[in-house]
Amino acid sequence: MPKVIHFEIPAVNAERAVKFYESAFGWKFDKYGQMDYYLATAGDDKEPGINGAITIKGALTTATTNTIGVASFEDAVKKIVAAGGEVLMPKTAVPGVGYMAYCKDTEGNVFGIMQSDPNAK
Repeated sequence: MPKVIHFEIPAVNAERAVKFYESAFGWKFDKYGQMDYYLATAGDDKEPGINGAITIKGALTTATTNTIGVASFEDAVKKIVAAGGEVLMPKTAVPGVGYMAYCKDTEGNVFGIMQSDPNAK
């Protein structure tokens, strides 16, 4: 059964948001690539919970967004659309991580889906 594997917190100023979460909660951050995207380690892996990221606020990232891990990207898209949801962006490779897209549920909430694939380019 797919579950939430990652969260994204949108920010107008990513560096300012990183400083806030470091100070308020002790989270650790690593910048990902050349973009304003900061991976967050939000606690010990032995504790319940997930890690996430700070990203720049944009058209698809206006509120905290959860990403759901899926075994098959294509199968997940079919199920999302059949259930009344919508795919908001095409399948996108995250090099060395997998394939993702943002989608919308029947209530207008944006969420991500991610199929792991270390060979993604």
